[in-house]
Amino acid sequence: MAEFIMELNDEQKEVRDWIHGFAADVMRPAAAEWDEREETPWPVIQEAAKIGIYSLDFYAQQYFDPTGLGIPMAMEELFWGDAGIALSIVGTGLAAVGVLANGTEEQIGTWVPQMYGDADDVKVAAFCSSEPDAGSDVASMRTRAVYDEAKDEWVINGTKTWATNGGIANVHVVVASVDAELGSKGHASFIVPPNTPGLSQGQKFQKHGIRASHTAEVVLEDVRIPGNCLLGGKEKLDERLARARERAKAGGGERVKNAAMATFEASRPAVGAMAVGTARAAYEEALEYAKTREQFGRPIIDNQGVAFQLADMRTSIDAARLLVWRASWMAVNGRPFTAAEGSQSKLFASETAKKVTAQAIQILGGNGFTREYPVERMHRDAAIYTIFEGTSEIQRLVIARTLSGMPIR
Repeated sequence: MAEFIMELNDEQKEVRDWIHGFAADVMRPAAAEWDEREETPWPVIQEAAKIGIYSLDFYAQQYFDPTGLGIPMAMEELFWGDAGIALSIVGTGLAAVGVLANGTEEQIGTWVPQMYGDADDVKVAAFCSSEPDAGSDVASMRTRAVYDEAKDEWVINGTKTWATNGGIANVHVVVASVDAELGSKGHASFIVPPNTPGLSQGQKFQKHGIRASHTAEVVLEDVRIPGNCLLGGKEKLDERLARARERAKAGGGERVKNAAMATFEASRPAVGAMAVGTARAAYEEALEYAKTREQFGRPIIDNQGVAFQLADMRTSIDAARLLVWRASWMAVNGRPFTAAEGSQSKLFASETAKKVTAQAIQILGGNGFTREYPVERMHRDAAIYTIFEGTSEIQRLVIARTLSGMPIR
């Protein structure tokens, strides 16, 4: 088990500087344009693919870093560049992780490469879980998958929402209910191959922030997929459902639910790292502005009202990063989140991003309220961190339940 450290090693610093250079030289100059266009920045993704940032190999190397700092370091630098473009670059990873976590070796080898394509023919993938009536309440999922034994096919019907790359993806990973009576324990994940009839894009959302990232509904109408597109295979699914039914009869359903929540917990530090990157970018803009902007014959940073805000901003950012790093180290090294450390990191970092970006606008004054300066965009982007991957309210609920052992509602 790697010791918890608070400093990147030389190799990690080299990777960080490489990503930072891409973020500064390629992402930032393009950020305002793609935010205004509200379109997927294919040329930027292609540039990321050419140098190896947009690839499974890159994210696998960071994920298996024994210190746990590879992923949060990479996320912070990319989202420091621009949140919308960064989400377009890392969004495919959500689907890839779904396959890596649940799929067989054959499924992983078949589908994950198709999610990314290559530098000459870039592809993206979509992970489809949320629904119009089932966001935080995953047990209310209405999308159904029914097995047609005669044809060895699964038939999927339902509507997914808030899907990053939804409808434009080469490969969709869809979570559906196969046994509604078991609630969230009756869910399974499926691969929907490219050009499958019945899958279509629904509403494309016009968003407040992260506008360079494509977000849309995915409509599934009698979508038929081969039996081998069930992630993990039917035998494994049948065994899992049988265990869930037995536990439900024995009154052990809550224990299974907590085990599932622990899985979600492990993914939340990465979102916290995204928030840290956006917050740091806004803080740096505000700091530079405060040192060069003069009022009443002196830089505005000479005023305590401004200087103290910047001090608080930097302190909160550093505290958020430490919470993210701790949770990331714990996740990689198999340490249980006995105090919901994953949710702690996501909650504090996301709330910090909202607060810091708002303070940055205040320091820039009227200029901060215009699109001429990037802090306005950063503030809009930061709003998403307290919403996706579990709202701040859900994070507080998870933390409170974990600390108390009580079924707080």
